[in-house]
Amino acid sequence: MVFIDRFDAGRQLGMRLGSLRGQDIVVLGLAPSGVPVAFEVARALNAPLDVIVVRELRVPYRPEMAFGAIGEGGVRVIDDAAVARSAVTAAQMAAIDLQERKMLHTQLRRVREGCPRIPLTRRTAVIVVDAIVSGAPARAACQMVKVHGASRIVLAAPVGTSAVVTELSGVADDVICLQTPPSLATAGEWYSLFRGPPDDEVLALLHRAAGAELLRRATADVSAPPTNST
Repeated sequence: MVFIDRFDAGRQLGMRLGSLRGQDIVVLGLAPSGVPVAFEVARALNAPLDVIVVRELRVPYRPEMAFGAIGEGGVRVIDDAAVARSAVTAAQMAAIDLQERKMLHTQLRRVREGCPRIPLTRRTAVIVVDAIVSGAPARAACQMVKVHGASRIVLAAPVGTSAVVTELSGVADDVICLQTPPSLATAGEWYSLFRGPPDDEVLALLHRAAGAELLRRATADVSAPPTNST
């Protein structure tokens, strides 16, 4: 075990990402498990926090194995190698896609309550996940922020399989990972406490971050020098 919990992982990751502080960035936690990590990263970087919702497409008779992922904006990523290994059929893929798309919309309604999406146009998107195992959700998240106009993508994780992290360097502009073991069966191997956050906890963290962002902006406005008028 390296990390106490996701908040501890986020604090460690935030220190590693310190060079981004002061840039025009938005920190995006991959919901639900990446949001507590992202919350601490956003605090460390004094940056706004938003959420990305992605649903993994899992093989019906091997639920530990994902063959792709879907996300907001109609983003869909399929891992052709996983499809070949699992021998999942086109009919099964279509049924799973439909089921997960319904779950995606339900989850979006829950975590977006009172938290509208933060614009990403011409900004740096810092996508934070709690671990990189299959890579499909992270890949879908990167595609999603491209659709939403991000000019630069930084993918950040406390831990990730070395081969998958290398592969994702072709998707994101930068991939920052604190630990890169050669194999990673489950993300929980690297955490002492790994209880997944429910949607209401994710929403609470987003509201806390939004409040901190409003306070930061208000403080910046007050401390800014007055504009000379003629």
